[in-house]
Parts: sequence; C-alpha cells; structure tokens
Amino acid sequence: MMQFVHPRAGWRCLAAATLAVLALPVAHAAGYPDHPVTVVVPYPPGGGADIFGRAIANALQPGLKQTVLVENKPGAGGNIGMAYVARAKADGYTLGLGTIGTQTINQFLYSNMAFDPERDLVPIALVSTTPNVIAVSAKSPYKTVADVIKAAKQSPDKKLTYASPGIGSSVHLTGAYFEAMSGVTMLHVPFKGTSASLPAVAGGQVDLLFDNLPGALAQIKDGHLVRGVAVTSAQRDPSVPNLPTVAESGLPGFDVTAWFALYAPRNTPAPVVKQLIDAARSGLQSQVIATNFATMGAKPGTLFGDDLAAFERDERKKWGGLIKDKGITAQ
Repeated sequence: MMQFVHPRAGWRCLAAATLAVLALPVAHAAGYPDHPVTVVVPYPPGGGADIFGRAIANALQPGLKQTVLVENKPGAGGNIGMAYVARAKADGYTLGLGTIGTQTINQFLYSNMAFDPERDLVPIALVSTTPNVIAVSAKSPYKTVADVIKAAKQSPDKKLTYASPGIGSSVHLTGAYFEAMSGVTMLHVPFKGTSASLPAVAGGQVDLLFDNLPGALAQIKDGHLVRGVAVTSAQRDPSVPNLPTVAESGLPGFDVTAWFALYAPRNTPAPVVKQLIDAARSGLQSQVIATNFATMGAKPGTLFGDDLAAFERDERKKWGGLIKDKGITAQ
C-alpha cells in the first residue's frame, strides 16, 4: 500500500539529507585520524631513510593524537614503496617518506616508473636535510679527497670502486657528481641499503663509501671499521666538526645535500592534508627533534606543502641535467 508523505515532511527529509552531504568533508576531517596511520619507508631498515621515517612518525603522533607506524617496503631505488603509497587509498592513513631519489632523481633513471612523483603524490613536509659523506676502510691508504682523486687518476685501467645504498639514490648521484667535478671515472657498486654497503667498505671489498651521514655516523665516530674523508655539504657538519668538506678539500663549489620528505596519495582531502602539515610542522619545530637530528648530522625541514613542491621542481632540474650529461641509467 502506498504511504502518503506530507510535503513539509518531504522537504524536511530533503533538507536533512542535503545538510548531511554538505557536512561529509567536515566530518571526515574532524574524525581523522580514528585509527593508526602508517608511514611507508621505501628503503631497508638501518639507513638514513629509515631513521628519518621513524623520526617523523614519532613527531606526527602528538599533533594527530594517534599512533603512527612505520613499514619498510624497499626495492627499485625506492620506487616500489612510493608506488605503493601512490596507489593507496587517499584517506590520510598511508603516507610515504620520499627522498631526493624517489622524488627528483628516479624519473630520469627508470623508463618504467609506476608513478609520477609530481602528479601522484601530495607534498606534506620536508622532514630533514643532511650531508652525504665519503668514507673509506680504517685500513685504507686514502686519507683525503686529494688522495682519492690522485689514486683514481693514476690507475684508470683499475678503477676505484665506490659503494652506495642503491642505484638512483642521492648517494649514487653524489658519486657521479664527484666524478664529474674531479674529472675521474670510478666504478659504482650498488648495495641494498647501508647495512650491506658499509661492511663491504670496512672489509676492503670496495674502496670508497658514499652514504647519507646519519647512516654511517656511528661507525665514522667509532673509527675502528671506517674512516671519514669528507662531507658533501657546503659547510662542515657540527656532528663531525673535524671532517672537512669536499669543497675545501680541493673541489670548490661542491655542494650536495640529501633530503627526506613526507607525502600523501593524490586526492587526499584538503582538510586532511592541512591536518598532516600542521602536525608535521609542530613536531619538526620541537627542541627534541632539533637536538636529536643535530646528533645525527641532520637538520629538521622547514618547507611544507606548496613550498616543498617548488623546492622539488628546482631539484629535478639540477639532477635531471647531471643524469643526462653522464648517461646514467638504472639498467
């Protein structure tokens, strides 16, 4: 039997439904997050990316008032993990720790990228910046950048080898940049993370280590297995004040700084993005973070949202040009 609905009642129902729909974005933002958030680190445990992934996860928790977990998904120079983030549901519960490699380098190395770093990921926060470092075995005869360049030029048939945590990392490109600036040719030996590359150099299987400073800092300070040669930033780093820069060691103008940043999938709601930016900004401004990062040879990031996107565009121009000039590929 058909039931009659009074017109006024119908309008009341329609109005209520309309208000409910209009309130959806607000309700979504207000209820976020109601369960743990995950930060995907696209590299193995133990290296610089893993360190900063866990740091930003902890830094987000007070602002989000929610647990933030870390999940390592390494492979293909970070592409596997960040592609996973790009494909994740755009609800703010799956974030990714992008790097100078995944966001500005890999697209010039890999012909089959499964995601577009500029189109498919929303910049949230620059988490940290840090120099890279050149190190050798504690038993190596090379003590300075000049020693390394001299050895490389004296034996072009037997190339010096340098280890990095993987093809396409900022560390790999630092080695390529070093070659270009010094006029030498070396052999790149990629490893699956710092936990594999550092022992190979310490054991003498590879001549040089190029790495993010935080990943090798403890071993460099200890000095029993590896010895620092130089940092790649324009200025010396306070965590290793006696370690000279590459620039002051004979290559003026040499300046490479690695960076790590937080991203969300494309189409993440604007209120959620804002909430993540606010939580990251607050966490990264804490004195605890500043102190902890300083002991690791790093600085907290100060770029968020659109400012981070603009910074990325400049980085792509720099590294894209080097990769093309050197003919570097991931294959």
